[in-house]
Amino acid sequence: MKEKERIEYLTNYLNEMSYQYYVLENPTITDQEYDSLIDELIKLENKYPMYKLSYSPTDRVGSVVSSDFKKVAHRSPMLSLADVFNESEVSSFVERVQKEGYNSKFICEYKIDGLGIDLVYEKGVLVRGITRGDGKVGEDVTANVKTINSIPLRLKKDVDLEVRGEIYIDKSELEKINSERRKNGLPEYQNCRNLASGSLRQLDSNVTKSRNLKNFMYHLPNPTAYGLYKQSDVLSFFEDLGFRVNKNRCVCSNINEILLYIDDLEEKRSSLEYDIDGVVIKVDDILAQDNLGYTAKSPKWAVAYKFKAMEVNTKLNDIIFTVGRTGKITPNAIFDPVRLCGSTIKKATLNNEDYINEKDIRVGDIISIRKAGDVIPEVVKVLVDRRSGDEKKFKMIDTCPVCGSKLVKKENEAHYYCLNEKCDARNIEKLIHFVSKKAMNIDGLGESTLEDFYNYGYVKKITDIYNLKNYKEDLMELEGFGEKSINNMLYAIEASKHNSLERLLFGLGIRYLGEKSASIIAKNFPDIDLLKDVTMEKLLSIKDIGEVMSKSIYDYFHDSENLELIERLKELGVNTLFKGKQIIHSEDFSSKKFVITGTISIMSRNLLEDEIIARGGSVSSSVSKKTDVVIVGDNPGSKFEKAKELGITIWNEDELKFKL
Repeated sequence: MKEKERIEYLTNYLNEMSYQYYVLENPTITDQEYDSLIDELIKLENKYPMYKLSYSPTDRVGSVVSSDFKKVAHRSPMLSLADVFNESEVSSFVERVQKEGYNSKFICEYKIDGLGIDLVYEKGVLVRGITRGDGKVGEDVTANVKTINSIPLRLKKDVDLEVRGEIYIDKSELEKINSERRKNGLPEYQNCRNLASGSLRQLDSNVTKSRNLKNFMYHLPNPTAYGLYKQSDVLSFFEDLGFRVNKNRCVCSNINEILLYIDDLEEKRSSLEYDIDGVVIKVDDILAQDNLGYTAKSPKWAVAYKFKAMEVNTKLNDIIFTVGRTGKITPNAIFDPVRLCGSTIKKATLNNEDYINEKDIRVGDIISIRKAGDVIPEVVKVLVDRRSGDEKKFKMIDTCPVCGSKLVKKENEAHYYCLNEKCDARNIEKLIHFVSKKAMNIDGLGESTLEDFYNYGYVKKITDIYNLKNYKEDLMELEGFGEKSINNMLYAIEASKHNSLERLLFGLGIRYLGEKSASIIAKNFPDIDLLKDVTMEKLLSIKDIGEVMSKSIYDYFHDSENLELIERLKELGVNTLFKGKQIIHSEDFSSKKFVITGTISIMSRNLLEDEIIARGGSVSSSVSKKTDVVIVGDNPGSKFEKAKELGITIWNEDELKFKL
């Protein structure tokens, strides 16, 4: 029994030492002492595994390579915050809250530039870590979360709770890792956010461990269940439980105090050890939060103030023109490469002729570049005082840079268009849009592949995509296209025929119709044929569908060529009905538990999981007696051997294709 007691003592003692070091940043033993005790615990646990505790610090050491991440639904959605960008918008938020009759104070917190995490504890012990995913469903990364020293494996109280926060990596750690990669001739990581995200999703948790990730916790989905009625009290509650919480928060009584907090933080932003991209402003009163409620996308009781984008100067070397799928001509700035917000950029859109003339942008100018929302590069201004006199004034082109057709500037628009329906650039862009991830999601038909097929004459229009199977032998003779890649591509093309209507509508490239709008239209018109006789009045009656979009949809479905395209797609077997979240009935999948192992070549693992779930099945990350089917790809791991040992049904890729 002394071994059991020693294991229990070391587990609790070392967890406390980790808390002192990584959360309080006040170590009370040396690294050598800690390493010696953890080595002792590892040896004892290996010798007496029956005594190992579920919250042992040895789980932080890292584990063997995992083959996948199981998808897990969040208990409640992880919503995004609405963004505000200036003093006026912050004031409007405060005024909206007050007009609702709430005089609550506001709490301001750093907006950490990392990735969201959802942690679940049972009786004070960490049982699950889930990525944000799409806000409704994330990925189980528990093994990797356990390697993050600042996340407690056991809380200071035996409570059941779900908490949310941000995982990030320090700027110095990014530089340390990039320095090593430079020595080894490897490409550098562009920014802290991307490195942190990639590190958390490593299949080998030893790699995650080596990256020294950190975290801050900031949200409790159900605070009143713990007797908490203020967000400021929630953060104090987190600290009492042993969580790492950002101490640079501030409770503000009015708009002036909020703006002072923002101004102060914006000044010292660059000196912080980690990246932040703004300030989160929340109503402090929890009951007021509940009463204010939510929109479909975000809470009404909080906003994210985004900092003004950082700017850098560079030299404009050229202005080139690109042609979009609608024929719109877009001028683009080509400049000396610069580092900005963690990435290297050398190109930015210049929008249109008016934009360039208003800013008097000339080739050869020194220009100021920033990333709008820290994402999209844009030219802010020209440094006129640095002109040498050799700069070239901008002159808009009058013919298409690809097909040479005369350009037209439409009435009440700032853009020029190529109206040639046979313009190669327009047609290629339409095809690229149709197969894109948010549209028909056809793996294997990327931009370069489509350009090759277009130039070879195999794909000139959308319907040609579904006839590629007739040219299989020819395609396999092309350089860079083997039998396996062609088979996978053809399978993905066939699979796309089963997509729900909203994907097809978005893929058709109807002007002004975005991904979300396509979903709204599909729900209101669950059969594409219903759109053929739709009236403007009916379209305008739909929430979030405005006049411009309604006119575009109406015109599209009253054009004979477009109707002919839709009929041809139907003849080729493409689904034109809205499926929504309905389950496809399949005896091969319904109510069965699946495990995937090895490399699946016919589609991405995420897409395969979606296909299984859509047919009524579920996906697990480990093989057990409850597993019904194990799907085996190339180079399967130990799960394949365990499946054979337990006599579980095994499908190879050929069987999987047949079942799907």
